[in-house]
Amino acid sequence: MAITTGTEAPELAGLPLLGSMFDLKNDSLGTFLRAQREHGDVVRITAGPPGMRAVVYGVFSAEGAQQVLAGESANFRKDNRFYRELRESFGNGLLTSQDDDYLRQRRLVQPLFTRRRVDSYASAVAAEVTTLLGEWQDGGAESVDVLQEMTRFAMRAVARILFGTDVDAAVEIVERSFPELGAYVLRRGFSPVNIPRDWPTPGNRKAAAVHQALYEVCDRIIAERRGSGAAPGDGQDLLTLLVEAESTEDDSFDATELREQVLVFLLAGHETTASSLGFALHLLALHPEAQKRAQEEVDRVLAGRTPGAADVDALPYVTQVLKEAMRLFPAAAAIGRRAVAATEIGGVTIPAGADVIVAPWVTHRHPDYWEDAERFDPDRFTPEAEAARPRYAWFPFGGGPRACIGQHFSMLESVIALAMILQRYGFEAVDTEVPVAAAITLQATGPARCRLKPRTAPA
Repeated sequence: MAITTGTEAPELAGLPLLGSMFDLKNDSLGTFLRAQREHGDVVRITAGPPGMRAVVYGVFSAEGAQQVLAGESANFRKDNRFYRELRESFGNGLLTSQDDDYLRQRRLVQPLFTRRRVDSYASAVAAEVTTLLGEWQDGGAESVDVLQEMTRFAMRAVARILFGTDVDAAVEIVERSFPELGAYVLRRGFSPVNIPRDWPTPGNRKAAAVHQALYEVCDRIIAERRGSGAAPGDGQDLLTLLVEAESTEDDSFDATELREQVLVFLLAGHETTASSLGFALHLLALHPEAQKRAQEEVDRVLAGRTPGAADVDALPYVTQVLKEAMRLFPAAAAIGRRAVAATEIGGVTIPAGADVIVAPWVTHRHPDYWEDAERFDPDRFTPEAEAARPRYAWFPFGGGPRACIGQHFSMLESVIALAMILQRYGFEAVDTEVPVAAAITLQATGPARCRLKPRTAPA
């Protein structure tokens, strides 16, 4: 039933004819942040000329985010223009599918993400970290771009664990392609009008080439896995589950569906981990006292040995560092939905059919929940501090029934990796500021270089 008792949402000021179109195009995250600061927790943002104007409602409170993602999740669907563009570029995989398609896909991959199964991945994560550290040492690296290095590590780890193969040769293509295709999707998602994708414009041709390169990567991964000689039932990875998924209830994945699942898991399976690890290292490099405290915890708990799943709970400060990095730099900086029916959020009416954005980037900086919000402070995530805040004051993995299926995997991988890296190296920031922008996920638009300071963990 429609609820129409709320007030009309205040509108963010923009240009007389084009509204906030250029603001969203040039700095969507800054625009959302300004909207909250100037107008509150539910704000109407318009973009485009009259007659072709796009309207989006920014919802910035923790309570509003919980309502959209959890409490009334059935009323807020992935039906907006952004998700249509995302499906066109990345297919109808677990990230973009809905209804029966989504339930079927999630049921098929859920066995990979039980806590017991995820804990069994710890040794594979540690092996990839060992490889990375060996490369730094053997190459005599004095400084590294921590975001690039963590992207490379996370991509290799997800390929090894989820696909049962090595994608080193594909990392360069993926690193280049995801930001380019993400920017294309974002431009089209916020544009009031789009030309067809098959028109041979320079932008369309470039996006099509990137799209094809990514599909070729996926096809290569599938072919390598199928050619590995593993017998049915031998493998425990995602591809084995998908290839063998055949029943009267679920049917089987055809070649297109299989490729689309691989593409989505390449994106979603590494982005949050890479972002949280990379920014955690950079933030520790900028805050030597926090870095020293994290290293002291690692040294005390591990005494030089390789961590396993059982050690994660014994590393609370390392976990707090990662959570604070995800607060300041959430990989999913903005999350879109479309309202099916009219409803009310925070006393403001959201009309039926309205596009809605909840934005961790903004909520994670909301002055009602975070004092001096731009300051790096891992102690915000002690158990007592977390219990005192609303549930959705921090939601880097989304929430509700569409919460990230791999969030436990990402946290286990991140804690183990950060602990092992801090055993071997200290970090000193070369770049003190790392500019970022929103694409499909948060993207650094400049380097995050840190000097490496080799250290010896206690025996």
